[in-house]
Amino acid sequence: MKMYYIYIMASFSGVLYIGMTNDLRRRVFEHKNESVEGFSKKYKCHKLVYYESSSDVKIVLEREKQLKRWNRAKKIKLMESMNPQMKDLSTSLEMT
Repeated sequence: MKMYYIYIMASFSGVLYIGMTNDLRRRVFEHKNESVEGFSKKYKCHKLVYYESSSDVKIVLEREKQLKRWNRAKKIKLMESMNPQMKDLSTSLEMT
């Protein structure tokens, strides 16, 4: 079964990037290595601080849109519910 992920990356300075992917390990690797041009490369969003998964791509797309509409305080509260110390969750993923 194919899985899809909504995720939040953070920079050292606190900039947040919200995205979705069907391969979380690969996408986090791309963020950390700045291999894709764009917002997250420009602002150095290298730390995975939150993610959710679903086998339904429509649910993940809707959730991404929802999170992007939220204000910063609400996003931080969500991230802290899963990751109170705002650690880099990619260390628990098998990054190859």
